[in-house]
Amino acid sequence: MTTPKYNTSFTSPHYAATNAGTQILEQGGTAIEAMVAAAASIAVNYPHMNGLGGDGFWLISEPGKAPIAINAAGTAAQKADLDYYNGLNAIPSRGPKAALTMAGAVAGWQKALEISAKWQPNKPLSELLDTAINQAQWGIEVTQSLHDASVKTFEELSAQAPFQQFLIKGKILKKGKIVKLPLIADTLKTLVKNGLDDFYNGEIAQQLAKDLGDVGSPIQLSDFNHYKAKMVEPLSLSTSKGKLYNLPAPTQGMASLIILGLYDLLHKQVKDDVSHAHVLVECTKQAFIRRNQYLTDASRLPVDLNGFLEPETLQKMADEISLDTAAPWPHEAKQGDTVWMGACDSQGRMVSYIQSLYWEFGSGIVSPSTGIVWNNRGTSFTLAENSLQQLAPGLQPFHTLNPAFAELHDGRRISYGTMGGEGQPQTQAALFSRYVYQDMSLQDSIAKGRWLLGRTWGETSHNLKIESDIAQYIANDLSGMGHDIAQVPPKSEMMGHAGAIVAFTDGHTDAATDPRSDGKAFIQSQKEQE
Repeated sequence: MTTPKYNTSFTSPHYAATNAGTQILEQGGTAIEAMVAAAASIAVNYPHMNGLGGDGFWLISEPGKAPIAINAAGTAAQKADLDYYNGLNAIPSRGPKAALTMAGAVAGWQKALEISAKWQPNKPLSELLDTAINQAQWGIEVTQSLHDASVKTFEELSAQAPFQQFLIKGKILKKGKIVKLPLIADTLKTLVKNGLDDFYNGEIAQQLAKDLGDVGSPIQLSDFNHYKAKMVEPLSLSTSKGKLYNLPAPTQGMASLIILGLYDLLHKQVKDDVSHAHVLVECTKQAFIRRNQYLTDASRLPVDLNGFLEPETLQKMADEISLDTAAPWPHEAKQGDTVWMGACDSQGRMVSYIQSLYWEFGSGIVSPSTGIVWNNRGTSFTLAENSLQQLAPGLQPFHTLNPAFAELHDGRRISYGTMGGEGQPQTQAALFSRYVYQDMSLQDSIAKGRWLLGRTWGETSHNLKIESDIAQYIANDLSGMGHDIAQVPPKSEMMGHAGAIVAFTDGHTDAATDPRSDGKAFIQSQKEQE
């Protein structure tokens, strides 16, 4: 049987990154090469959400083969132990002591390109990073999302001299203005010249280690030298619709799969938008209870996460869900600020990828010699004794990041995901259930009003936030079932920037992006490729 030639597709939450990835696909590049080009571009265009100083997770699929995953999340520095934080009740959210985990994103690019090289010879880095370099050098247009992040962080971060690159004459970024990032352009040029490994074992590593050390971060050059991204086996779940995949610990991939596993058992009870939202919210509660109790660095896991995805275990959780009454809530919420992107190349190879700094502009620490913003993912650790999240050198903190992938029984393959911290599993479940179970179009599955259970984006409430365009006809009924409802504006960014690509057995594809983002989805037909 001959393998069909596929429409190439790319989707991301920023049009410039989609253009960068699409350009590589048009030139015959692989889905992985396109993703590296887009990852560099979005690091430039959405610097508040992700960057070279952050982390990444990959799910990579070839037709007819089981997906493979890459964990490119940073580990805690060797100096980042309890003694280093002696006298503090918690790890600071910003500043040098928040910059405590290594940045894994670039190592993830490198590991993914090693896989791509087995498919076909890789394009030179000069081609893959060229668009991002030009964007940083000539300037990026400030989006509403970047403006909002600038407003939110201005008072806290603007006084630091290296942060001035993310301001205009010392003032908040205004939508539509152009910002040039020459330091990041130079850093990307250095990676082109010296190779991606330079980030960990070369000139850039030395610059970053010095800059971080100078401000008081526990990260040292040895932490750069010892870091490696790792191939990991994805978690998988079999449902009535097909097989679903997500990332293992330390991500909340298990929660995303539990929600959809429970929904698969209960979906026949869903009759309308009210019951759809209620069932998914209640599935989310069951998943988050297990996530918060057990999830940690893979070396510390007290249980096998696959056990939560077994039919008997899922059925027991489903039996705890009432179809007409909301279970009491609150719980510990997880913040996050992230980008998700998807790609499909002409051979049907697909990528689901996520890249993140954690909070807006991460730790707020900007390297003055490279322009790189450092993540604050290490604030997910705790200093509390006897906690599975207790800080220790060499461990990975909890991650909200979890790119998703599915292979349906009808042959469709779906790469999907979102940003949004606590909302990631909830948004994934909403778009997947609408598309797969309710047969909505891919774009409508993403664009339709959504909800978010729990605290996020600095909010202190644990209520169920619902976008007003859908709340107007489901909020009263949900409130009557016991849900604590709060309405938010339609197309609210707090609901995440979702996206998806679907590859069909005949080679055609569908792709969509979120109207809540500045994104773009692009499909190139087989004829256009010829």
